[in-house]
Amino acid sequence: MRRLPIYLLLDTSVSMTGEPINAVRDGLDLLVSTLRQDPYALETAFLSVITFSSVAKQIVPLTEVTEFRAPHIEANGATALGDALKTVARCITTEVRKTTADSKGDWKPLVFLMTDGMPTDSWEKPLQEFRASKPGLTVCCAAGPRADTTVLSKISEVLVTLDTADSATIAAFFKWVSASITTSSRKIDLGKDDISRGDLPPPPAGISLSKT
Repeated sequence: MRRLPIYLLLDTSVSMTGEPINAVRDGLDLLVSTLRQDPYALETAFLSVITFSSVAKQIVPLTEVTEFRAPHIEANGATALGDALKTVARCITTEVRKTTADSKGDWKPLVFLMTDGMPTDSWEKPLQEFRASKPGLTVCCAAGPRADTTVLSKISEVLVTLDTADSATIAAFFKWVSASITTSSRKIDLGKDDISRGDLPPPPAGISLSKT
């Protein structure tokens, strides 16, 4: 079976304390419950969660939707975006199955990165490592006005901006991510190519989407 790997990179720095981090927890629950109701996602989608504050950690390895358990996350520390890029690059390299002469490998992974602030570590070299790992479509989310959209636009093919980082807007973002994954899963079921920007659904109110 060719898997569709999905990596969620979530900012859990101290600025996410309170309503934002609670909304992220609820958003993960919403994401998983939505995917479990979609037969296409159940067939192909595998999820991983990487959090980053002062350091980045893969707290959930690549796991099929039926077995996924949303982790408990807390907000503290800085915003090590560079370490997050290094971590996901390493995970893609070790977890995603490559195509061989005898079998097809996994589909190119989808990467969704969400942050509400500015990076507190170096990110240029880690970005090169991330690109070298050959991810598929990468979407960065600037959650609120303090997020550094200049850096995020260099990382991603698609930049999503949230007007605020409150519970309603973050919930809408996770709902959109769910729709993006289910749409991608259905395209894959039809035997089409890897996911591109044009396959993403339109964003809901309060969320702006631009191509970088």
